[in-house]
Amino acid sequence: MLSKKLEAALNDQITKEFFSEYLYLSMASYCDSIDLGGFANWFISQAEEEHQHAMKLFKYVQDREGRVALGAIEKPQHEFKDVMHLFEQVLEHEQLITQSINNIYELALNEKDYPTQVELEWFIKEQVEEEKQVSDIIKQLKWIKDNPTMLYMLDQQLGQRVPTGLPAEE
Repeated sequence: MLSKKLEAALNDQITKEFFSEYLYLSMASYCDSIDLGGFANWFISQAEEEHQHAMKLFKYVQDREGRVALGAIEKPQHEFKDVMHLFEQVLEHEQLITQSINNIYELALNEKDYPTQVELEWFIKEQVEEEKQVSDIIKQLKWIKDNPTMLYMLDQQLGQRVPTGLPAEE
C-alpha cells in the first residue's frame, strides 16, 4: 500500500502529466496556425506520450491500492513569440517535470517504498530522453536561424515522428 504522502505526490504528478498533454496540444495548435504541420505533429505525438505517462502512474496508484484523485488542469499558454521560444519553454517545462519526479523518488527513498522507486526509475530515464530530444531541437533551431529552407526541412523531419509506446509490462 502507498502512504498517504506518496499517494498525494503521485496524484499531483498525474495532474502534471495531464497538464503536459494539454500544453503540448496547445503548442501543436500554435504550430499548425503558422503552417508548421511537422512541428504540430511532433507536439501531438508528445501529447500522446504525456497521456500515456499519466495513465501509467494512474494504473500504478490503483495497483498499490491507492486512490487516484485528479486535480484541476490549468489553461495552457496558447500564444508564442516564435518556434525557438516555444521549444525553450518546452525544455523548461520538462525540467520542472524532471524535478517533480526526482522529488517523488526522494520521498519513496525516505519512506523505503521500493516498488515506487522501481516504478519511478522508468520515468527518470524517460525524462533524460525527453530533455535531450528537446535540447537537440533547440540546437537545430539555433543553426537554422532565419533560413526558411532549413526550417522546412526540420518541419518535414519532425512530421515523421510517431508516439513511442510504453515499455511492455514485465
